[in-house]
Amino acid sequence: MSTTATATAGVTARAGADPQRLTGRSKLVLAVLLVAQFMLAVDFSILNVALPAIGDGLGFALSDLQWIATSFALSAAGFTLFLGRVGDLVGRKRIFMGGIGLLGLASLLGGLTTSPEVLLAARVAQGLATAAATPAGLSLLTTSFAEGPLRQKALGINGALMSAGFTTGAILGGVLTDLLSWRWTFFVNVPVALAVVLVAPAVIKESRPAARAGLDLPGALTVTLGLLGLIYGMTQAGAYGWTHPHALAGLAGGALLLAAFVLIERTVAAPLVPLGTLRRRNVAWGNVLGLLAFATETSLVYLLTLYLQKTLGFSALAAGVSFGVLGAGTVVGGLVAPRLLARTSTPAVLVGGGIVQAVSTAALLFLGTTTGASLALLLPATFLGGVGNMLVIVGFMVTATSGLPDAEQGLATGLASMSQQVGITMGTPVMSAVVTAGTAGAATASAVHRGVTTAIAVNAALVLLGVAAAALLLRGRTARPFG
Repeated sequence: MSTTATATAGVTARAGADPQRLTGRSKLVLAVLLVAQFMLAVDFSILNVALPAIGDGLGFALSDLQWIATSFALSAAGFTLFLGRVGDLVGRKRIFMGGIGLLGLASLLGGLTTSPEVLLAARVAQGLATAAATPAGLSLLTTSFAEGPLRQKALGINGALMSAGFTTGAILGGVLTDLLSWRWTFFVNVPVALAVVLVAPAVIKESRPAARAGLDLPGALTVTLGLLGLIYGMTQAGAYGWTHPHALAGLAGGALLLAAFVLIERTVAAPLVPLGTLRRRNVAWGNVLGLLAFATETSLVYLLTLYLQKTLGFSALAAGVSFGVLGAGTVVGGLVAPRLLARTSTPAVLVGGGIVQAVSTAALLFLGTTTGASLALLLPATFLGGVGNMLVIVGFMVTATSGLPDAEQGLATGLASMSQQVGITMGTPVMSAVVTAGTAGAATASAVHRGVTTAIAVNAALVLLGVAAAALLLRGRTARPFG
């Protein structure tokens, strides 16, 4: 372990300090990192409700509005693993600070812009900032708290705030757009980013491995382009269908580049992702479960947004506020998860949380077309589903980052961040394609209800797939390699 990482971990392990309790300094470290991660999570969804207003204000064609979300998603998910590794080489604190600073500047540019081209450039910059700051922030979190109860508590709060941030973004975007202007969905990031940049240098210590290998440029190039291809293909499939030439080209090109990445990692001296790390069951399957957890819950928000607005006739703001119950469930899940982990085991929390999420999602199959009865089912189901989903997310974070040395924490958190962002990015296009197939081209309230119901069934099935994987592949073997 490096000298700087040891000093950072020492925040919670000084002589005389209770290793089960947060010290004053460790609370400051946690607060700064959590504020930043919450802001990053909000940024994923805050523009969703504002897209029509942005289109009207800047002259976007209706067919081009998707690029406001897609440009962010491509850079955020595509560059996460690469920038996470860069953080290992040049210092995680340095990359974290740079990412937050870039997010503030890009948000200011986006709020002031008067042209679609500049807005898209600002969204790409926001995505790159997220790709840099998210894994670096998680690495600083895991290396600041020793493996065990304190780290589990920190990851639980972090997971709750990430998921709550996604929900809060949907609500805040509607409120700011309706009461002020869509520009404030960008401006809101600026004071928060400035506060983090000013406070963090005095609170957070640098963290990097003592032995630093060179950067695997061929591996970094192929994995980044491969992820970009897959995500582009997914977004095009969600917008135009799975047989659209752009969707097929993106998916095929991405798959080929990722296959090339695996071959490169087998031969280079200092691989970007050592295959030995990926052969650990906790790393490999933990990240699969994380991807499914983020893909299913964030896409469920999209499905219920369609249902509330197109079937029940809710306004965008009313639909966004309805998800406050889901946000409350994720906060409860994040607070409960560390206690359950301490009393049971990580696989038990993953399986139990997945079952709660699956049952709650399946209950939504009985949603009707009348407001009163539907809300009486939707609100408790989304609350319990949020609790279950957050149990899975915290379990995934603990699983995917446990049993690894400090030198591999940047890689582990980079993989975890990539799973999170790819899951968020791919869930909505996949479910959108299912809805489109289920509506058979019709746009009536009953057709949308039918398509959403079909997609909810697929969503619940994916959650159950994750439950089966956790039960069969992680029981009692969360830190062991394959074979």
